[in-house]
Amino acid sequence: MNIKRYFGKNSREALNMVRQELGADAVILSNRAVEGGNEILAFREEDMAKLVAGSESKPKPSTTLAAESASGPETLVSILSRNKRTVKTAEPLNHEALKQQRNPAKTPVAPQAQTAGMSPVIEMAKPRVQNQARPVNHAATDEKHANELSSMMREMRSMRSIIESQLTEMAWGNIQQRDPVKSGLLRSMISAGFSAGLSRQIAEHIPAQSSEADGMKWLQNVIGKNINTISDEQQILDEGGIFALVGPTGVGKTTTTAKLAARFVMKHGAKKLALITTDSYRIGGHEQLRIYGKILGVMVHAVKDEADLKLALNELKGKHTILIDTVGVSQRDRMVAEQIAMLSSTGMPIKKILCMNATSTGETLTDVIDAYKSRGLEGCIITKLDEAASIGSVLDVIIRERLRLYYVANGQRVPEDIHIANKNLLVHHAFKIARKKTEHFSFREEEIPFIMANMAADTASAKLVGMKHD
Repeated sequence: MNIKRYFGKNSREALNMVRQELGADAVILSNRAVEGGNEILAFREEDMAKLVAGSESKPKPSTTLAAESASGPETLVSILSRNKRTVKTAEPLNHEALKQQRNPAKTPVAPQAQTAGMSPVIEMAKPRVQNQARPVNHAATDEKHANELSSMMREMRSMRSIIESQLTEMAWGNIQQRDPVKSGLLRSMISAGFSAGLSRQIAEHIPAQSSEADGMKWLQNVIGKNINTISDEQQILDEGGIFALVGPTGVGKTTTTAKLAARFVMKHGAKKLALITTDSYRIGGHEQLRIYGKILGVMVHAVKDEADLKLALNELKGKHTILIDTVGVSQRDRMVAEQIAMLSSTGMPIKKILCMNATSTGETLTDVIDAYKSRGLEGCIITKLDEAASIGSVLDVIIRERLRLYYVANGQRVPEDIHIANKNLLVHHAFKIARKKTEHFSFREEEIPFIMANMAADTASAKLVGMKHD
């Protein structure tokens, strides 16, 4: 077993060294404070498994166990090896034979010996095996010990997670005292709705000795650089193509489709545009788009299945732009997969644009993206921006999933309430509305270490390796 020693200025630095060299599943033997910093002794989890396997393959005699207990305290490996030893079962005693040996006078004499004048012969009864030893089930024993070892490793990982959380809490408590600017910016990001994982990663790269104003400017600049937006409408309205607006129910797909149609008609005219709706499930679902189409002078085609969609697209091949309004269902409904399969099996390049509700939480938005990204997403549109009390969650998810943001919609008016996404204005708006939060939903200074401690084992930040910090 190759035990290695790591020395750092503090526990966090030493743990990072262990994680980088030995991996996330390293076994920590000791963690203590020494002169000048912190010392950690650790080894790989694979070494533990090899050592246990080697000990199990070499059984020790019974004298070795006594030697081990006499030489010093038992180790984890010796305990596991001792439990693997199989004790030989003792043979059952023949009580009848013992009784005859103790009382030879009462033993019956054979008749042949008495008549011939021979010396009496003691005829011993044949021993009858009453309790035959049962064979040991080695497979069941091995499985039992394997389960015990697995349970022990889970407990060790749990203990390591708890220790890391406590160390993270202590580290961020020290940061609050040593660098109040970084702590304040971290609290601002969490209050704006950004996840603790993303906030932590960005806050760790804040330039040292920055003032609060400079730090906030740097913070907004970094977040803005990681939001991918379009520069103008050329990529969607001028280039043309087939665009399908997808998303869960109530997110505003039909209204957004009407807004995009109105912007296209004002720029290119109604003859080059076609509208298709697949919403035949809601009562009067397609009637809303028909009314918008009638106002704009654009024909609306209603389709029910894949065959109807292929037929409609073949008839509209000459159109510059085709907008498809899809039916809204829950992201957990099986109809989502059927809908995506219908759009992907037409044989034509349909670009799917996801409508994301700005009022939803980050967990809900992530669930929505996971449901719709199986066949690829061209980009997204933020809807209901005017109803959201914080928009950090939707920006956080867009950064994590590296989605291209096309438009933002902030009202019901057609076509006024839709705009090309401006990432700098969005980031500024996110922190502006965060300052208006009531004290019930804002974080205090002393609560930040507890929040960061709970995110110590968060693996979602692994998606942010390619973030731009400069």
